[in-house]
This record gives sequence, structure tokens and C-alpha cells, in this order.
Amino acid sequence: MAQNLDKGIDQKALHDTLSAFGNILSCKVATDSSGQSKGYGFVQYDNEEAAKKAIEKLNGMLVNDKQVYVGPFLHKQERETALDNSKFNNVFVKNLSESASEEDLQNIFGEFGPITSVVVMKDAEGKSKCFGFVNFENPDDAARSVEALNGKKFEEKEWYVGKVQKKPERESELKHRFEQTVKEVSEKNQGTNLYIKNLDDGIDDDKHKELFELPLVQSHHVRDVHIYIIS
Repeated sequence: MAQNLDKGIDQKALHDTLSAFGNILSCKVATDSSGQSKGYGFVQYDNEEAAKKAIEKLNGMLVNDKQVYVGPFLHKQERETALDNSKFNNVFVKNLSESASEEDLQNIFGEFGPITSVVVMKDAEGKSKCFGFVNFENPDDAARSVEALNGKKFEEKEWYVGKVQKKPERESELKHRFEQTVKEVSEKNQGTNLYIKNLDDGIDDDKHKELFELPLVQSHHVRDVHIYIIS
């Protein structure tokens, strides 16, 4: 997509510029009801490599004294999801010492901004489960706390501090990590046995076999190019 395009850049001009990087399947400059350019357009290549090359060569360049942003095309829902995922208020912290209290978390995380709630999770006997949650008023304060505290040691315990993830986000991340691990092990250790731990109780032998028969990594091809021109 090309945004804030010069009025003189029509579909032919956009096509001629971007065809240098590969075969174009479609090229369009969006126009209003009067035929005037809306200042953005779309280009679709017939292969991923051409799209990547266009992004690499054109992103950040000046065209008619305007800076061009060239990147993969994202549908509206994908853009909104990416924006939503970038902001968070609730922070998850684990690997706490058993003596770590909610007051301790309040004092440590409170240095980054106002906090609305803090909880250390406990079992039925009141014993700490060694993880908890901190909710900030401001997402920027939450992000700064994650950046500063993740990996830090407190009472000889190295904390993991990160954004609280919804179930679909956790599942997606775990699936990606699993696929990457299998791919790396398969490439480096052909013909060797693979040990997997921390499997869900619901994964039986048949499910285990099914998982390893799946393609190791499903590639997400980038063929559509999303272009912005920033004044």
C-alpha cells in the first residue's frame, strides 16, 4: 500500500517503479468517486522474494521529497490486532521466592508508575505459588517495568516479567516455539531421538505422532506490498 502519494503518481507510474523488483500480478492506486487519488495504493507480486526485495530497497527512500514506507500488506483486522497486542496494562511475574509478598511487588513495580492492583497467587494452604500479577494504570509504565525487570535477580531468583497473554496468544506462541524447536533439532540432529517434556496430559501417543507428522513450519508468504509515504 502507498499512502500520501503525489497526485502525479498513477497506477502506471507505481507499476513502472515497482516492476523493477519482479513480476507484478496487480497494481492499484485507490481513487475517490471523482477519480482523484486517495494517496495510497497496493502492489501484488507473483512471489515472496520480489516483495521482500522491493521492501528492502525502497523502504525509507525519498520519492518526490517524501519519505516512503514500504512493507507487507496487512488487512484491517491484522493491523488492529497488532496495535492491540502492542499495548498492555497487566504484567505477569514468575519465579518469585516463596517469601516475596504483594507489598514487595508493590514497592518494586511502583517505581515505574501508578498501580491499580497487585496479587501473589497462593494455594489452598496459603503458600505462595511463586508467581503473581501487577496491573498498571498506564500501558507505558507496564512496558517499562517489563523491559527493566525481566531477567533481574531478587533473592537469588531470576524473575520472568512479561505481558499477560490471552489463551490464544499463549497457544500461538507455544506452537511457534514448538515448531521452531522441532525444526532446529531435526536439522542439527538427523536420525537421533528427541526428548520432549512439559507436554499437556491430553497429548497421547496418537496425538504425539500426529504433531510430529505435521509440516515443521508453515511459512507465511509475503507477496502483497504495503507502502506508506510520510510527509
